[in-house]
Amino acid sequence: MEAQHGMEQMIDWRNIRDDFPILRRQVHGKPLTYLDSAASAQKPQMVIDAVSDAYSQHYSNVHRGIHQLSEEATDRFEATRAKIAHFINAPSTDEIVLTQGATMSLNIIAHSYGGLVLKEGDEVLISIADHHANIVPWQMICKQTGATLKAAPVEPDGHIDMDKISVMVTDKTRIIAMPHVSNVLGTVYDIKVLSELAHAHDAVMVVDGCQGAVHMPVDVQALGCDFYVFSAHKLYGPSGIGMMWGRKELLADMPPFIGGGSMIDRVTIEHSTYADPPERFEAGTPPIAEAIGFAAAIDYVDAIGMDQIRNHEHDLITYAHQKLSAIDGVRLIGTAPGKSGVISFVMDCAHPHDISTIVDRAGVAIRAGHHCAQPLHDYLDLPATARASVGIYNTRQDFDILAEALEKVKVIFA
Repeated sequence: MEAQHGMEQMIDWRNIRDDFPILRRQVHGKPLTYLDSAASAQKPQMVIDAVSDAYSQHYSNVHRGIHQLSEEATDRFEATRAKIAHFINAPSTDEIVLTQGATMSLNIIAHSYGGLVLKEGDEVLISIADHHANIVPWQMICKQTGATLKAAPVEPDGHIDMDKISVMVTDKTRIIAMPHVSNVLGTVYDIKVLSELAHAHDAVMVVDGCQGAVHMPVDVQALGCDFYVFSAHKLYGPSGIGMMWGRKELLADMPPFIGGGSMIDRVTIEHSTYADPPERFEAGTPPIAEAIGFAAAIDYVDAIGMDQIRNHEHDLITYAHQKLSAIDGVRLIGTAPGKSGVISFVMDCAHPHDISTIVDRAGVAIRAGHHCAQPLHDYLDLPATARASVGIYNTRQDFDILAEALEKVKVIFA
């Protein structure tokens, strides 16, 4: 995509599809209708070219090399850190840790920060709507430290009752860890209010931003949180790389999570000292080409503008709700006001796996299952849901096609 997209007052979102080569292919003889971006977004040519160029023209291991290729690779790798910092309005590039993905980022926070501060009797508060990546690491560290893990509820429509959350936060609470946006319900959590609540009890606020940073502008300073994480592959970038932002004063006290090369200051047989953050948390050879692709993905969405992306996707979600709720036998799961990114649903006549299989024959890609959110599905008394999720390349027509395919599901299971 050329940069002029971001300078236009009105974007023809249908033309955005042309930037994504995979969207030109067919599935089962039908044009691909991709509604699974919450699982992983497709890649624009700009990102594909950046990764290819990194391997074909500039590839070498980064840091410490004093030959030209290493210096070129290092400059491009470190430029990614700066672009991420700008993208989320972090105060310093030294607060940006490049990781293998958001799951790794959350594990670093849970084990390095949680392991440092938690003790028996302390409490960690998560949400029942969390992704497993923001549940399992906290279970592990709570088991190790003797802390207690608690989960805040959601209301039947998916919205968050802050009064119920407030009474769950006590003087024993050390960490609140919640999603910016639920990957099943689409509910947008009020991170600013949650951060204020955490700080009022001398706790820290950890945010899983995987479904937030891709759909709306993020300003970590305005949100007031202490940690924020997301993955590149959901932001139209490569898989295998993500980021962790943490306040400098918190990172400074945290021990490393993984040991090896790059994260050290001095090593002897008897003892090692560690590098300052962010290198302290970046052991081993990093995903170099992927980092360069991550930067290209940020350039791509920046050229369009996150405000425009949010508005476009809000229109899609509103239209999708109207379109799908008009189908007899379809029940939407998660209808909270202001929701973002995803539309989960069930049908009276068919299991979500059967729904996904049938609409796939129409060229429509949706997700079916528990979406790495088994506690939420148990809470809602649902074995699984079908989920359509939006990206910048989607249009209203995609939901017209999905709706038509769902009518075929009804016919088959009539």
